[in-house]
Amino acid sequence: MRGDFPHHGGIMLSIDISIWVKVAIASFAFLGIILFIMGIQRIWRRRIVGGSLEGLVGLLLLAVAALMVVISINLYTYDRLTHESKVGEISFQEIGPQHFGTLLKAKNKTQILDLRGDDWQIDARVLKWRGMAVLLGFDTLYRLDRLSGRYRNIEQERTAPRTVYSLSEGKGLDLWLMAKKYKRWIPWVDALYGSATYMPMVDDASYTVFVSLTGLLARPNNDIALKAVSEWR
Repeated sequence: MRGDFPHHGGIMLSIDISIWVKVAIASFAFLGIILFIMGIQRIWRRRIVGGSLEGLVGLLLLAVAALMVVISINLYTYDRLTHESKVGEISFQEIGPQHFGTLLKAKNKTQILDLRGDDWQIDARVLKWRGMAVLLGFDTLYRLDRLSGRYRNIEQERTAPRTVYSLSEGKGLDLWLMAKKYKRWIPWVDALYGSATYMPMVDDASYTVFVSLTGLLARPNNDIALKAVSEWR
């Protein structure tokens, strides 16, 4: 493989947003604890109605803080996208017919995988924002989802051995699934979609994978890959 990989900040959306989120979580949690304690004290003094109300509001604020924590944990598994960015490199060594040892470098992580088929395919999830989320600095986000081998022959695609690997870490509350299921209740999500790109697998071929605002794309990284693409059927 050639070249080093830039670090894309996969565990942070940005410094400003990270600080804002932490401040919001800390504020909700602090107010929630204070109100809950005050409510307990009022109930202890037999001010049942006022104490119960304060206690419930405190618990609600604590629940909001907890929800923000689990959502932010999931968001930090995505990378920010402001322009076309290089996300990884992939190269192949032929083991046998339609069988390739695969070296994938992405997000400062190297994986050695086994792919079967004629082509390789990489998939990603993309989240786009609007309204208040954009004003707060949320950029379009992406997360690599999976890498798989694919056969050009339809019958082989149905019956031949399949190889597929997960490239994501499912941490926290899955905002992707929430946005799909409750899109009408999450107005700051503008769009969420899957994107994929695929290229031929040949011995010693190397490719670079990029992501842009329109999705994933791959480019040949050496003459062998370039030749394979030019002869692609």
